[in-house]
Amino acid sequence: MGTVVDFPSGRSAPGAIAGEGLTHVELTWVEKKIEYWIRFGSVAREKVIDRRRRIVSFRPGDIFAFVRWAANDFDTIISRVDIVRAVAEGEAHQTLPFVRPGGAILLTAQDRPKVEHVLQTIDGIEQLGIDPATVSPDHWRHVHNRMTVGQAPRTYTLDLHRAYLLRRRIQP
Repeated sequence: MGTVVDFPSGRSAPGAIAGEGLTHVELTWVEKKIEYWIRFGSVAREKVIDRRRRIVSFRPGDIFAFVRWAANDFDTIISRVDIVRAVAEGEAHQTLPFVRPGGAILLTAQDRPKVEHVLQTIDGIEQLGIDPATVSPDHWRHVHNRMTVGQAPRTYTLDLHRAYLLRRRIQP
């Protein structure tokens, strides 16, 4: 019932995804009805359930963007993006639909204009040659907070990224 692929080794093993302290995200894709996908993040494992459903897993500390969109015959029902840090076992976390056990939510945006703004922000970071999964969690919180109050967030720059990477090297 599905195949689990461990991406670092490239090996696959039949069966369910074992605990191992990973954060699991359930993805569904039914064209023009339900579209849940990962916008960025380093997937540690993937389990294909069927042609429309799969489960991807992230290691503790990994940051990923989870996009959810669903519609009925008349209009969009949900449009949402969450940027989440996967948590270690026993670490405090927030719950989030389709994410087990949950994670540290760095940013959340609902409704099409806000979701598009977040996706454009991600595109801008990628244009700098930076993997959005390596961006400072503080920046994602900043973007969330500024969007919440209707103000434009600061642009993430190469200098900010270098400073974050240096700070991370010296912090315990």
